[in-house]
Amino acid sequence: MQLGDKMIQRPVGTGGASAPRPLAFPLRRRTFNYPLHTARILLVAALFGAPLAFGAVIPAAWTALGLIASVALFLWALGSVQLGQIKPLWSPLYVPLGLFFLLAAAQSAARLTLDTSETRQALVLLATDLIFFFLAVQLFGGARGSALQPFGMAVLIFAGCLGLFAILQSASGAQRIYGLFETPNSSMFGPYVDRDHFAGLMEMLLPLAILYIPGRHGRLSLEGSVWRISAVVLALAALLLSGSRAGLLAMAAEMVIATVVLRRAALRTGQKRRLATAAGLALVAGVILFAYVDPGWVAKKLGSVAYVNRTWTDWAAERKAFSRDALHMWLEHPWLGVGIGDFETAYPHYQSFPTDQWIDHAHNDYAEAAAETGVVGALLILATVALFLYLAFRNAAHLFGSNAGWVRLGAAIGCCGLLVHSAADFNLHIPANAAWFAVLAGIATSEQSGAGVPVHSTGCR
Repeated sequence: MQLGDKMIQRPVGTGGASAPRPLAFPLRRRTFNYPLHTARILLVAALFGAPLAFGAVIPAAWTALGLIASVALFLWALGSVQLGQIKPLWSPLYVPLGLFFLLAAAQSAARLTLDTSETRQALVLLATDLIFFFLAVQLFGGARGSALQPFGMAVLIFAGCLGLFAILQSASGAQRIYGLFETPNSSMFGPYVDRDHFAGLMEMLLPLAILYIPGRHGRLSLEGSVWRISAVVLALAALLLSGSRAGLLAMAAEMVIATVVLRRAALRTGQKRRLATAAGLALVAGVILFAYVDPGWVAKKLGSVAYVNRTWTDWAAERKAFSRDALHMWLEHPWLGVGIGDFETAYPHYQSFPTDQWIDHAHNDYAEAAAETGVVGALLILATVALFLYLAFRNAAHLFGSNAGWVRLGAAIGCCGLLVHSAADFNLHIPANAAWFAVLAGIATSEQSGAGVPVHSTGCR
């Protein structure tokens, strides 16, 4: 009898029996779907490459981001056709997100905006982010959730390398990104033009990187534990070194959310031990590394969060003025707003304080979105956030039975951190950060996104 590659022969009788015939059992082969695999690689490559291109804020970078998203979408469709399963995985978030896109498209088509060119550009960026969200659900949801374990590993390595680069660049005293490119106001950090936007990225990556470590089944070797925790330490120290007060508050909110979720979960003893060890060592070592590389002023700036001083008062007053002006803009255009992407064009008419700087964003993504899309857009945004929180955390206590569940929880907490940060900045208008947010939101909410493709036919491991 043939089983695999081995031949087991039966005893031959004395009656002149012929040679034994092998009995072959049909085995179901796992087919490897190259289009789906390539689409996933493109998606991850775009996520890792966008922050390195200054956060993809320059036109060439965000245009490339849109092209890559379109190619990945085509490859997903091609791979689905090859599998004979074209029906996409469903997410309830498609409804409010689709309606918001239709609202923006209607503004552009009906010329209900102050600057049609800015509206078209914002529409392209919004479409790109929606494609990233859709691809995240399709490529990491359902039966394809097994791909989340290598994704978590890749995020951990990327966060550590990006943190190391930012720390070394800061320690060198460089005033240019990569030593070549100047930035306005010398506010650059790492590959980003602005420190707060670097912090926005890191606060999304850190929860996923930390929760990936205890989510691995089995015992890690000492070497494996050391390098994984070291990557988290570098990312954490870089986030603190950025000096972003909103980033620090967002990280504190993430810690509170993680504590609440984990207290309600029935974790195994080994998982609790790995989580406590990884989080404790990373936090202590990260703070020590930050204190060592801090030039002195960063700790004072972050310390202003705990007590009110002039620096904190000035910062808060500026953010409050931006939001108040955005509210006035909303009150004059209550239903549909001034047009998506047109805050910069409309703001000079509503500016309430003198400054020699050109204000392009409200430093509050919620106020800016309301001013640009009116009551209709604001309601859709509130519905989207509420639905995201429900989908991401409704089964949070049951996510710890698999590696993918830990990664999904880390993605959900990272999105919550950016949602908190967005009340004092405009990270969602930075193409790289918006793409990361879209993908992590898709991963966080894709667990119950319908029946996935059978594992034996996807070839995605």
